[in-house]
Amino acid sequence: MKSVRRLSGPDTLTPVTALWSYDDRPRRGDPLLPGATPAAIREALLPDDRKEFDAAYGRTLAVARQSLDLGELFRTLEHWRRVALLQRDPDGYRTLVRRAAELLTGEAVPEDEPLAVTRARAGM
Repeated sequence: MKSVRRLSGPDTLTPVTALWSYDDRPRRGDPLLPGATPAAIREALLPDDRKEFDAAYGRTLAVARQSLDLGELFRTLEHWRRVALLQRDPDGYRTLVRRAAELLTGEAVPEDEPLAVTRARAGM
């Protein structure tokens, strides 16, 4: 997330680490554009990652509730939005994971290897 600066007094700059806005008009276009809803992000994830997303989202909601700071929540949602962008094309994602595993290990990945095993090899 980009840090934005705003004036908080005469010639004084204060860093702002998170911005929030609300627009009551229906959202149009790709549901995974920046600012995507948690529901849209979750829907685009592979089923195996939805539980991990739910846990991360729940943890950061609790932190935001305690700290009254939405920064970590926004960072978490942006991380998972990017994962969802990759995973909404499952075949392309599998290819990406295989290539990453091969580059990182220097070994070919068997065609029939389960995605979870290949992801573990790639540290994903």
